[in-house]
Amino acid sequence: MYYKVRVEDTIRITPNKFSENLDDVVTNIVQKTFEGTMRRNHGVIVVTDNIEPLGPGIVIHGDGAMYQKVAFNALTFKPELQEVIDAVVCEIVEFGAFCHIGPLDALVHMSQIMNDYVEVDAENELITGKEKKLTLKTGDMVRARVVAVSLNELLPRESKIGLTMRQPALGSHEWIYAPEEDIKVEKKQKKKQKKKGKK
Repeated sequence: MYYKVRVEDTIRITPNKFSENLDDVVTNIVQKTFEGTMRRNHGVIVVTDNIEPLGPGIVIHGDGAMYQKVAFNALTFKPELQEVIDAVVCEIVEFGAFCHIGPLDALVHMSQIMNDYVEVDAENELITGKEKKLTLKTGDMVRARVVAVSLNELLPRESKIGLTMRQPALGSHEWIYAPEEDIKVEKKQKKKQKKKGKK
């Protein structure tokens, strides 16, 4: 998911920056130009470091600016298919839950939240399983598997990432780490309530 890569590219330095310290100018331009952008092979560039100019810059006639080749280390984020990740639920909508995964958001469709029929209460931002009564709400930590990735290089925040939580050991951390005894007690209580309701 996170990778450290070495990137080479070219930046444009305007003439009004020529009198300033070149290293500081290059660092500022690289950070503003590349951080938060998407690269097809690397994913989203989260942060840049160890920035250095490569050779002398080139001034193009009629432009006046200097074009400088640079190399830098980048921490990148690229979700991979079938990868299991931890995420935070950031929004509940009628058709599922959006989760923060690194610098991007991903969708868990309501059919992929749990092995149960679910009721979505978008107004109160709550999803409840009809039989097991497991709940999912904004702010919950979840473990999910990446099942679809469509990265948008021009608008990284518009990338489409799909998650599932239906397999064993996936779902809300509360469900995964709940003591087995608590689950058995809850099931017994629900059975008693159903019997009382029938009488």
